[in-house]
Amino acid sequence: MKNITPLATLVLLASASPAMAQTTDPQGSGPIVSALAWLQGTLLGNVATAVAVIAVAMVGFMMLTGRMNWRFGATVIVGCFVLFGSAAIVSGIRTTAAVSG
Repeated sequence: MKNITPLATLVLLASASPAMAQTTDPQGSGPIVSALAWLQGTLLGNVATAVAVIAVAMVGFMMLTGRMNWRFGATVIVGCFVLFGSAAIVSGIRTTAAVSG
């Protein structure tokens, strides 16, 4: 008897389809959704932008004076780019998925 695992895997991959995600909020989730919206507004609002600018300035100054590891400093800066660029990143992924799918 031959091993049919590669054939079964190929059939499953060929028959893959997008998930049918829930598009509306479940009943009773209003407070949770509004709390998450508040959290998103706080993380991406004016206060967070000011804190990120100060953090990048401090990290840059510490890296220039030799008081901080360059790898850790680069991690902080890349993290700020990912945090504030997340909407553009998700948009790009969705556009790519829509074109190829």
